[in-house]
Amino acid sequence: MSFNFLNQLPSPEEIKKEYPLPEKLAQIKKERDAAIRKVLTGEDNRFLVIIGPCSADSEEPVCDYVSRLTKIAEDVKDRLIIIPRVYTNKPRTTGEGYKGIATQPDPEKAPDMVAGLIAMRKLHIRTIEESGLTPADEMLYPENWSYIDDLLSYVAIGARSVEDQQHRLVVSGFDVASGMKNPTSGDFSVMLNSVYAAQHPHHFVYRGYEVETPGNDLTHVVLRGAVSKHGNSTQNYHYEDIMRLIEMYNERDLKNPAAIVDANHSNSNKKYFEQIRIVKEVMHNRQLSPEIHKMIKGVMIESYIEPGNQKIGEHIYGKSITDPCLGWEDSARLIYDIAEMNK
Repeated sequence: MSFNFLNQLPSPEEIKKEYPLPEKLAQIKKERDAAIRKVLTGEDNRFLVIIGPCSADSEEPVCDYVSRLTKIAEDVKDRLIIIPRVYTNKPRTTGEGYKGIATQPDPEKAPDMVAGLIAMRKLHIRTIEESGLTPADEMLYPENWSYIDDLLSYVAIGARSVEDQQHRLVVSGFDVASGMKNPTSGDFSVMLNSVYAAQHPHHFVYRGYEVETPGNDLTHVVLRGAVSKHGNSTQNYHYEDIMRLIEMYNERDLKNPAAIVDANHSNSNKKYFEQIRIVKEVMHNRQLSPEIHKMIKGVMIESYIEPGNQKIGEHIYGKSITDPCLGWEDSARLIYDIAEMNK
């Protein structure tokens, strides 16, 4: 056999028992989940801002960053709902490189999945406790969902996972907002097929059990740009892209049509400072078109304390070790600008 079995992982029940979510924080999550639902169903005109580091690589600066969002969230609460990105899993195109705190709690040491599962749960609980804001994460490994299903208010399915059957089926069992990114090819049909699959009931195998799911009516799309056959980044946040998306949504029997625009990745060609311009264009187009205003429910922004990124081992506090991020000062100004433009 080619597998070397290293450790028996603790069950989600065991991890949750050791690191429980206090009832006070569970109530905060319940209230925020309900508010986010109302935005996605059109009952609430507020706008979602999903913002934070490309990857949550270290507990102290991540919690520092998220706590800084608390005052801003209070200032703009009548117009925005801020959801901090606390992404504990990092997809890698080639399989090489840092895979996130859930796999590698210390980026400079070897992977440790048991310590990673504990670090992932502790980080999410601490961010809620210190900020009052419930987080978003990316579901890179569907089997990890059960370790944090009581902590997240938003789940993203990445461009490389959106075509995977298991990801689609597992999302159908979620009761929180779930964004399906367009694949790296940019194909809207693939993305919308994923939404359709996740919104419907399913019967499948999950974590060694035969399970049934009811479907998740809060599943929606996330536009993150694409990569052409020549390897060039192409954008899909422009006016004509959104109008095409609306047309394709209207051709399908989907609940709660909604889209989030990811301002980084291929939309910015990973030029992090472009996120400011992209977000403002999205907000401007919402003002121009009632249809776009109704469809675009939020934006994703990659942001950390320090702008740009660094190599693992450089130890600049609050600076990304994966994709480059917008710095704190620019991010704070941008959030207030978004609030001003959400009229």
